[in-house]
Amino acid sequence: MAGKKKTSKGSQRPPEVEKLLKPAIAVALAMIVYQFFKGINSEVIRVNVMDELELREVLFGEAEGKNYAVLCHAENATFPISSVFADASSDGGAPAEFRLLDCNHVLVSSEKTIYERFNLNKKQRPTIFVSGKIGPPKQVPAKHLKTGSMLVKALKNLLVPKAEKIETTQDLRSKCLDKDVCALLLKGGKVSPNYVKDAMSKLLVEFPKVAFAAIDTSVLYVKGIEAEYLPEFSSGQPRFVVFQKVTGGTGKKDGRLKTSLATLPGHGVGYGPMSNLIGEVVSKKADMKKVSTLPTIKTRTKKLEQEEKAKRERRSDQQKRQDGGTTPGGAFQTNDGTKEGRKAERDRRRAEHRKNNPNYKEKTPEEIAEMERKRRQRMEEEAAKWNMAPEDMPEGDYMFEDEDEGEYYETVDEDEEEGEEDEDVLDLD
Repeated sequence: MAGKKKTSKGSQRPPEVEKLLKPAIAVALAMIVYQFFKGINSEVIRVNVMDELELREVLFGEAEGKNYAVLCHAENATFPISSVFADASSDGGAPAEFRLLDCNHVLVSSEKTIYERFNLNKKQRPTIFVSGKIGPPKQVPAKHLKTGSMLVKALKNLLVPKAEKIETTQDLRSKCLDKDVCALLLKGGKVSPNYVKDAMSKLLVEFPKVAFAAIDTSVLYVKGIEAEYLPEFSSGQPRFVVFQKVTGGTGKKDGRLKTSLATLPGHGVGYGPMSNLIGEVVSKKADMKKVSTLPTIKTRTKKLEQEEKAKRERRSDQQKRQDGGTTPGGAFQTNDGTKEGRKAERDRRRAEHRKNNPNYKEKTPEEIAEMERKRRQRMEEEAAKWNMAPEDMPEGDYMFEDEDEGEYYETVDEDEEEGEEDEDVLDLD
């Protein structure tokens, strides 16, 4: 042990060059191959602006119905394409076809450039927008254009269909009620069960023209539909409703927004029932119920729950009385003063009258007109008995049936009467 000499660090022999050369060559070859394949994948197709069909497909998705991520890049540009756009294209994870387009091209239909026609910010570099099946071009914000991975993430958020999150009344109206058809999922908690998530994912693909939204009803309350049309809230149990716009919109010139809805019975939320309900609404075969007042979003509190529970019980009692017929007092319980209630009472009385009179015959239009004429004649006779003056009769005048009767009466003006009363008052001063 003592005879061995310790070698210093500086006296060690360097490794052989051949041992270092082989790994370096392998790394260099790998980089060359990577750049080669990356260059192949990064070759982005340029849109032929002279081909109107191809141009309309990229801008509006009218032919193949695909989504596109487009970089504005002039044909005679001397600078290369954006590295962010190229990296996102070679990534392969974006749900879009990548294209290059000369946005300075003037469209024949509008005589405007693509920049001007779709309000694209030319100063933002790179100028990237999404278009196609999702609709007209929509520019990607600059905050998502720092790296290729950020652009891919932004494209997924913009192009992958998803349910809108509802937190306020404004969200509900703009993201759901203002759409032609909107399916609203009322979640029973912050996180939905897996079977509900799978069902929503399938429905988003099955019905691309239907708007989808979701709200956490464990902390929020949809006032106007929960107590009126839906089963009572149960923690963890989702509920489902589909809205269909009747008229109006959220714009200033659209008029009052009116909507209708269809619901699932009970808590039977699943892909099958949800798909069938949406299909019936889209095909206009569903039994839609008109919503008299637009729903609003409130914070779920115990006080609000008690009020809505009382309202639900009143409606339930009213429905039971309606099924049983009339109330003990003889008043028809469905006549709540509304137009529908009054009509329901008339229909009930009409049906009861016909039931009690088997020989009842429907009156002809001529008979109805004759009855109306006699009714008006009776009203005129009663009015004549009371010497009712016409509406345009001047104040202070009286109407007499015979002219001679006017000799025994004198018309006194109000001013004269007041003067006589003043004379009767004693001056005590």
